[in-house]
Amino acid sequence: MTSDGRPAGSPASPSPGSDSPGIDPAADPAEGPAGGSAEDAVARQLAGAVRRLQHVMERMRAEEGTRALVDLATGMLVERLAVPPAEAAARLAGLAQEAGVPVTTLAADIVGRSAGPSDDSAPPEAAVPPVPPVPSEPPAPARALAAVPDLVGAVEAVLRQGAAPLGAHAVLVWQRLPHGSLALAAQAGLPADEAEAWSRVPPGVDTPAQRAVATGEDHWPDRPDPPDGSGRPAPAGPVAGGADTPRAVLPLLANGRRLGALEVLWPGAAPALAPRECRQLRALADLCATVLGHPEPPVPPDRQAELLDGLLDPALLLAPVLRDDRVVDFTILRTNRLFRDPLGRPRSGLEGTSLLEAYPMACATGLLEPLLRAHETGEPRTDDRLRLVFQGGGIALPTALRIAVTPLGPRLLLSWQRDTDRPGESDQADQADLLRQAQRLARVAGFEEQPGSGRILWNEGLTELFGLPPDAVVPLARLARHVHPDDEPAVRRLVDTVQHRLRTASAVFRLVRPDGTQRYTRVVAEPVLDEEGRLGAIRGAYHDVSAQHWTEVALGATRARLADSEQEAAERERLALRLQQAILPAAPPPLGAPGLRAAVRYRPAAKRDRVGGDWYDVLVLPDRQVLLAVGDVAGHGVGAATGMVALRHALRGLAVTGAGPGRLLEWTNTVALREPGQVTATAVCVQLGPDDGSLRWARAGHLPPIRLGPGGAEVLPLPHGVLLGALADAQYEEYTARLDPGDVLLLYTDGLVERRDRPVEESVDHLIRAAGRPGPDLERYLDLLLELSPADTDDDTCLVAVRIEQPEQVPPGGIARIDE
Repeated sequence: MTSDGRPAGSPASPSPGSDSPGIDPAADPAEGPAGGSAEDAVARQLAGAVRRLQHVMERMRAEEGTRALVDLATGMLVERLAVPPAEAAARLAGLAQEAGVPVTTLAADIVGRSAGPSDDSAPPEAAVPPVPPVPSEPPAPARALAAVPDLVGAVEAVLRQGAAPLGAHAVLVWQRLPHGSLALAAQAGLPADEAEAWSRVPPGVDTPAQRAVATGEDHWPDRPDPPDGSGRPAPAGPVAGGADTPRAVLPLLANGRRLGALEVLWPGAAPALAPRECRQLRALADLCATVLGHPEPPVPPDRQAELLDGLLDPALLLAPVLRDDRVVDFTILRTNRLFRDPLGRPRSGLEGTSLLEAYPMACATGLLEPLLRAHETGEPRTDDRLRLVFQGGGIALPTALRIAVTPLGPRLLLSWQRDTDRPGESDQADQADLLRQAQRLARVAGFEEQPGSGRILWNEGLTELFGLPPDAVVPLARLARHVHPDDEPAVRRLVDTVQHRLRTASAVFRLVRPDGTQRYTRVVAEPVLDEEGRLGAIRGAYHDVSAQHWTEVALGATRARLADSEQEAAERERLALRLQQAILPAAPPPLGAPGLRAAVRYRPAAKRDRVGGDWYDVLVLPDRQVLLAVGDVAGHGVGAATGMVALRHALRGLAVTGAGPGRLLEWTNTVALREPGQVTATAVCVQLGPDDGSLRWARAGHLPPIRLGPGGAEVLPLPHGVLLGALADAQYEEYTARLDPGDVLLLYTDGLVERRDRPVEESVDHLIRAAGRPGPDLERYLDLLLELSPADTDDDTCLVAVRIEQPEQVPPGGIARIDE
């Protein structure tokens, strides 16, 4: 016993607050304790320093195992929660704080409650088998194969925190290498020389780890070896740790790939593992698979395109589709510029689709197996020769391919080329494919049958056309059973013409499929005669014309609707024209005033569908004044004609009140605003005094009147006034002038002078100069204006001309403005 009560040789306690070993500053080496020399004091101090160093090393070793356990739990949260490592560590610390337990305790609970015994009723103080010493690093070959530096620490933590509490004494992680070899990537618990001896297992050695990787099944120490499909017994040769050592072997699976195996060894008899303990070891195997199979970063899209387009063969980049941790399909991510779909579909239509969806028959005839194998093993496969069938649109294309599959991280690169061993075979295959593609696009399928032998050869598209199973055929003699009853006579005439009259014949009929749908089909058949002129075979082709038939039906219905629409439009045009003709008389009414003569013209539009709302009016008022007006309602058709009728009659009725032109237009504007359909129109309104030739006029956005006298043509000024139906409170100015004897006043609509390439004023000046002075016959003058009209808008036109024939004794006067 020492002086402080500890057994001799036990480690000394470090000084409080200090983790570093050293000489006690309270001890004086020159002066030893009572009853001892100075040399003895120094020896005791050195022994204490050594013990403190041992204590620090033991504590650091314990902390290393604790850190590994926390790292495993953090990695498990990263995988399960799909969060970054920093966030997973923060969540682990937060959960431990909420539960009121240390982080290491919670980490052990997450990893699989490995710190406690298998029996839940056993007290926590139950003895735990001692952990054998573990090597600080794996053998040299294993170090070279370990892709992740933390794999060794993870395996040691698995042994210390997960397997040792279950009585195990060693843990091995095997990594699968190309061509089926296994390498000891990391281990804990095996002697260094034995680990070195088992650093690599060739593919021909039948070990438990090889079987687990081959079958993908778990093996437990207390259960029989799982069958591998070969009927072989459990391996009896040398294995790591000894052939009689109980062991659990679990395949390491990640994203559908078999990366290797986890092997846990027990000393002595095989332990009986509870289901909870089996789940615990399975979880540890998943963690080891995550560490071992660290995924490579995904290739950026631009690098994918660069990689694929650099290949000299057609290629596809595939991503696995997982279901219950097994690959069931692949997604086509990208295709390169050399890729051509065997069925003629565009590349953009394939990218993003499922491989089984894009090529179901090719996958069923052997394309899927090498892809699954390459993804599962991570080994490239080259020069695989397959005879695949590509089917689509009723056409089946048997194609011989040589494929190469290369794993790219979690993805696969599939390249293929046609397998052509003989010269000229490639051209023949291309010609055959071209013919099949043409038949598919034209929806044509051929047949040949020999009545004597009963041999029938059908093109692949016929089964799809008839809706029959792939091995079913329909002889031409029984074709009538598959058509609509109304078309049976036409089919029977075709068969009779070919078989008995030995002439080529054709027919169009409705083919009734087993599901009740119908296909409009045209068949052409010809007899093939032998040297003696007898029928040797019948060959021909079926053409699916359903799309053409339904197009013709749709065109027929469209033509019928167009004819109805055209008839309705023509009736509306006739109605509008008759309405105009009924409202606008061909000749002006008698003026009832001596010395006045008037002429009117209405010319409908050149195109009947542009019948508009132009109108005119000549009306003698009760005070002997003469009302002259022209107008143009916006639009064409019946609506414009009915609006014209409303405005013309409103103006006629309001004119008998004796109000001036400006007031009449204000009232007419109110009528336009209240007319259904929002009628808008231009108009010019003139009151002519036949006794003195006085003129008084106002306009609503219309072209001004023209006065034609001995001095030439004069365009009267433009009073201010907006369109009828545009503003509710519109006001209209009035101007006055005078007609001398022999002068002619001309009112017109824009259909007379409007052009698309010049201003209206220029067209008016050109027309008046071209027509010259009016002669004595106003009717002929208006006809001349219509004949010389420069208009190019195909609009209807109204003209009103009035002349004072008898000279009156009135004082000369000019133009004046009236302000009411």
